[in-house]
Parts: sequence; C-alpha cells; structure tokens
Amino acid sequence: MAGVGAGAGSLTGPLSSSLARLQALHGLFAVYKKPGPTSAEVLNELKEALLKEAGVKNCNPRKRGKQVLKMGHGGTLDSAASGVLVVGIGNGTKMLSSMLSGSKKYVAVAELGKATDTLDATGAVVLETAFEHVTRLDLEEKLKSFTGEILQVPPLYSALKQDGQRLSVLLKKGHKVEAKPARQVFVHCLKLQEFKPPIFTLDIECGGGFYVRSLVDDLGKALSSCAHVKELTRTKQGQFTLQDHVLREDRWTLDCIVQSLHPCSEGGDGDQEGPEKTGKDLKRLAETGKNQQSPEEPNGDQQRPAKTSRTNGDQQEPAKTSRTNGNQQEPEEKTGES
Repeated sequence: MAGVGAGAGSLTGPLSSSLARLQALHGLFAVYKKPGPTSAEVLNELKEALLKEAGVKNCNPRKRGKQVLKMGHGGTLDSAASGVLVVGIGNGTKMLSSMLSGSKKYVAVAELGKATDTLDATGAVVLETAFEHVTRLDLEEKLKSFTGEILQVPPLYSALKQDGQRLSVLLKKGHKVEAKPARQVFVHCLKLQEFKPPIFTLDIECGGGFYVRSLVDDLGKALSSCAHVKELTRTKQGQFTLQDHVLREDRWTLDCIVQSLHPCSEGGDGDQEGPEKTGKDLKRLAETGKNQQSPEEPNGDQQRPAKTSRTNGDQQEPAKTSRTNGNQQEPEEKTGES
C-alpha cells in the first residue's frame, strides 16, 4: 500500500487493524535485554516482531527514511549487560530523556586482582595484582567513600565522542584518545551483597551519568589492588523493575504491550500513574486505533543518540536519549548503563 512509509515494507492488504492499533500507542514500557546483543539490536528485534505481527512484510527497521513505527530506548546497556531496557513508543519517545537522568538500580558481579582495558570481562587483561589482603570489612569501609555525590571519570571504551566519533570506535581503529574529565554523579545506595574473594557482588542505586565499570575500577584501586566487572544486570529504571515490569521475548506482542504500557498524551506528556494502572487506558486507546482507516504515519524515532556520562558506574549522560530513527541507531560501543 502506497504511503505507508520508507522502511515499512508492504502490507498484505489494506492497512491492517493491528498496525493501526500499534501506531495509536503512545507511552513507555520495559523489555528484558539479554547479554550479547546491543540495546539497538534488541530494539530493532522488538520492532520487527511487532511489525510482523501487524502484517507488514519485508520490514527493515534499520533502513534510512521514514518509519511506520516510531520507537526508541531510554538508556543504553553494554552488550554484555542484561536487564531492564525502557522503550518509548509513539510520542512516548519524547519522555525517554527522563529515563536517562532518573534513578537506576544494578547488581554487579566483580572480580578483584584483574583489570581489563574495557573495565569489564569483554576486554583484554592489562594488569594482575594481589587481592588476598582485601577483607570484607575493608571493602565495606571503602564503599562509604563512593556513596553520595562523587566525581567519576568515564571509561575510555564508551559512546562518548572525540572529534565526532565514539571513543570506543577510535580505540578499535588504533587511534589515541584522551580521557574525559571527571564528572559529578550521585550514588544513592551502595551495598556489598556477597564477598567470596576474588569475587564480590554489589547492589547499586545511582542517578544519571553513572558508570558501574568505573566504580568497580576505582574501588579496586582504592583497595590497593584492581578489579573489573564480570556481570552486570540493571534491575530497575525509573518505575520499571526487572521483577514486575519487563517483557521477555515471548511476550513481545501488541496485546502484552497494551497491558504493560505507561501511557502519555499524544503530545508526549506522561500521566501520573505507574505502569500497573495503564492497562484500561491503553485498551481504550488501542480499540480506538482499530477503527482508524489510515493513521498518519509518524516519522522515524526522533530521539537523539544517548550520550553517556562517565561516572562511577556504567551509566550514560543524563541528557540525550538513544536514537532509533527507524534503523538509524549507531552501534552501541561500551556506552555503559545509564
């Protein structure tokens, strides 16, 4: 059908009611990101699944141009990380900046005695030092100095840019990069969950711009040793929790999104209710969409690529949301959780 938009593929017949319902949705919801794919890849897989369900054939959400479905995510997770990934749909993409600057919670499994160039397990080991002298009491005492408002230097391997290019990309090309200056970040809570040297596990609640990788690296140095992140899971972002709100891949369907969506107005203003009260509102909105004959097609996601701010954790800068202009997301290279 003509006019559906570049990158949208083709429909089996008239504009499907499922697609009309999908395009009528405006708000936020959360999906589970597994370790391995980038956040951009997860978003594109989600988009492909929804468009396929709506009857759009040969859709390519990575293609440039107007997109039949406007979506974006609000806080990149590193490829190796897992957990809550908040997604905006329709005018909900305008709310994603609040996800970057808001509170997040993580569980980080770290290893003492080894440092890597990326500050996590995906990098090459660049230093090995003794760790046997570190006790649980030592670690708990040092954590106090990383709580509250602190200064943090972002990792070199990140999505921060130099001369218009990501630092991680420049490093992989063999270019020299300069470390970004330390930034102020806020750590609400930092607790030692488990200590079995050389492995230890942290519970972290932080604000925007925080890098868990930097935190663990700084902590290892403060303990006269070194350390890196082995596993990282985002358990909460804004009002969305890993336990209660994320949609796993088998629930990436229109009906499941309608049930879990935190709606906003068509102008992009969120309501004041949490995701648990959104089902009725969204059902009504989706039913309205069923009767649309030819909804106006939104442009591709207009969110800008998320900047990551370097702080003591793997979090992105609190200002920009990650861009998914249809298929225009940049590859996510060590941006860190935000």
